[in-house]
Formats: sequence, structure tokens, C-alpha cells
Amino acid sequence: MKTIIIGGGVIGLACAYFLQKEGHEVSVIDKGDISSGCSYGNAGMITPSHFIPLAAPGMIAKGIRWMFDPESPFYIKPRFDRALLSWAWKFYKASSQKQMQRAMPVLRDLNVLSKKLYQDWESEMDFPFGLTQKGLLMLCREQHSLEEENHTAKLANQIGVKAETLSVEALRKMEPGISEDIIGGVYFPDDAYLSPSLLLAGLKKNLQQDGVDFHPNTEVLDFEKSNGQINALVTDKGRFAASEIIIAAGSWSPFLTKKLGLSLPLQAGKGYSLTLDQAPALLQHAAILTEAKVAVTPLGDQMRFGGTMEIAGINHRINQARVRGILQSVSKYYKNYQIPMPVEEKIWHGLRPCSPDGLPYIGRVDSFSNLTIASGHAMMGLSLAPVTGLLVAELIARKKLSLNIDLLNPQRYR
Repeated sequence: MKTIIIGGGVIGLACAYFLQKEGHEVSVIDKGDISSGCSYGNAGMITPSHFIPLAAPGMIAKGIRWMFDPESPFYIKPRFDRALLSWAWKFYKASSQKQMQRAMPVLRDLNVLSKKLYQDWESEMDFPFGLTQKGLLMLCREQHSLEEENHTAKLANQIGVKAETLSVEALRKMEPGISEDIIGGVYFPDDAYLSPSLLLAGLKKNLQQDGVDFHPNTEVLDFEKSNGQINALVTDKGRFAASEIIIAAGSWSPFLTKKLGLSLPLQAGKGYSLTLDQAPALLQHAAILTEAKVAVTPLGDQMRFGGTMEIAGINHRINQARVRGILQSVSKYYKNYQIPMPVEEKIWHGLRPCSPDGLPYIGRVDSFSNLTIASGHAMMGLSLAPVTGLLVAELIARKKLSLNIDLLNPQRYR
């Protein structure tokens, strides 16, 4: 079948990989140049440890406190926007113990299988992408944070995700460069990380060699549809006919589904990162700085620091205060790290597609027989890309699915 994927980020490329293996004639269309976007500058983490959804008990209270701190890791720009108000209400309803308990095994299974697929890719692909399987450290400076992380570790072990509570002495053996302020932490040995830019460049090159067509800088304007089927895309570069359509356009997905009469509650969550080419000291492990909500990733000779969740709509303005908050937090966790504010051109940002309940949208829709949606992965887009691609290929082939995805129904909010 001729299959078109709208979106050339890591989710779209993973879908292209598995569909091409199934024998589809695949085209990837993207409104950008397929060399930037949310997939490229992220932390590169593969996270079985992230089994608790963003919409979790206590997040509303934390979010309200953070709203009044310009350097905090979370911010919602106040504005009268019907879609934002609806999303916020759904987020509030999803932030319950019951919903968290339902979501945890789903996120666990998605991440575990996705990591296995990355391991398969490492042995199959003819290009390196820096897969490093050394686990993830959660570093704590405050007692209440350490207690929260210890609680998460207990939950993790209960559902089969390995987690170890570590003393500051044990942490210092694993990461000698941590500061004197660290009081303890948790280690997730099954987490991993990779280089997003190497992965995406290698995937795209291999897909092109295998016959996948790429159409960058091509904006979808509308859809031709009849009798419950999409027949073609209407773009600013012409008409594209297809047998199957996959919307994997990240934070832009709701604008596409709206043209089809479908509601897809999503908000763009802006995140920032800075990559140091000449770091004061190369760290040994990927980490999360728990109080600051900053991700730390060693990438070869580079160090990447990223964070914040800024719900401010589709915009590309750099919030200097939030970037400053990321950089200033690093010196509180690591010795010898005093990072000056860079020029704006050195600051990367991406718009993460956030669903209200913290679960991605993966599945078919009732309205159109040949439409599949793969979006809403928030901060786990890279982590969940391979499993999403596999599930999409299975859905289109009408095969038995590798995992139960009932909770991921794209129409769960209709």
C-alpha cells in the first residue's frame, strides 16, 4: 500500500521504518526541513523509569507553586483559550490515584518493549547512534524529594521496574563529580540514553536508501475525503494520494485532525536544552536533577542539559528566565559546573505534544478507515518511538498487537 506519514520527527521515522519493512510504499511529509524540531535537541533518554504519567496526584499543587517562579520548571501562560481550558480540566480529572494506577503498567510496557527494540536496532543498523545502557540517576538535594523518589522506587519494584535507593556515598562512587549538597538518590539500572541527532540522521539516510520518499517544507492544507476514507492530502506542494495516512505531527497534530472533524486534546509543552562542546568535566551517568526537573545526558565529548515544561501555545520565543533556571541549577548538583548564559542562537527549544492524561495517542479512528494517529508522547517521544512505530505497523496490517493499547485510543476524549 502507498502510505503517507505526516511528521518527520522520531515518531514519524520509526513508523516509516516498520511500515517499510512490511512492504509499504512510504512517503514522509513535514512542514519543516526534517532536520530540527522536538526530536533533535531532547535529552535522548530511554526511560522505563518514567512509568508515572505527567498527570499524577500532586501535580496540580506543584504546578500552582511553580507558576509564580519565573525560573521554575513548569509554567502555563495564562490566556483565554477554549482548547487550553478544556485541556486543563481534563488534566485535573486525570490527576487521580485511580488513573495513575491504570496508566503505570501501560507506560512501563511501552518503555520496556521500546528499549528492547532499540537494542535490536543497535545490532541491525549500519550506523552508530550512541546507545548507552548505564542506567539513570535521580539526584536529590532535599529530604522531601528524596522521600518522594524512594516512594517511586518502591512503586517501580512492585511493578517490575528495577530501582535502587542509594546513599550519598554510593552515589559519589558512581558519579564523583556530584556536589556536597546531594543527600541521596535513586538509581534505575535499566534506563539508557542515545544521541538523538545520530539516530535521526542515520534513520533518515537508511530509509531513503530503502526507498522511502521525503517531502520536507511541505504543509498539509486539507484532506480529500469521501465515504469514510481519506483519498489524498492537499498540500502547498500539490496533491498526494495514499491508501493509508498516519498523523505523527507532534504538537501540530490537533490542527490536522481538526480539518477532519476530529478533536485531539494536545498542548505544546516547550522545553529547552543546551549542549556543551567543552564541558568542565564529563559526567559518567545520565541523571535527573529532581528538584530542578533538569535532565543531564553525556553525549560522547559533549554534555546536554535540558528541562522545563512551558505550556504557552505554538510559539518559538526563548524565555531567558527559564533557561537561566536550568543552568543555575546545574551548579547546585555538580562540582565545577558554572555555566554562563549562552547567546540565544545556542539555546535549543522544542514543542512537546502533551495529552491531558500523560498517555500518548496511538490508534485508529472510527471516522476514517485509513487513518492512524501517533502523537501526544510529551517528554517520552524518543523513548517510545520504536514501540509506536511497531504498533502503528501492526494496526495497519491488522496483526495481533504486541501490547494492549486500549488506554491510548485517540478518541478517548470525544
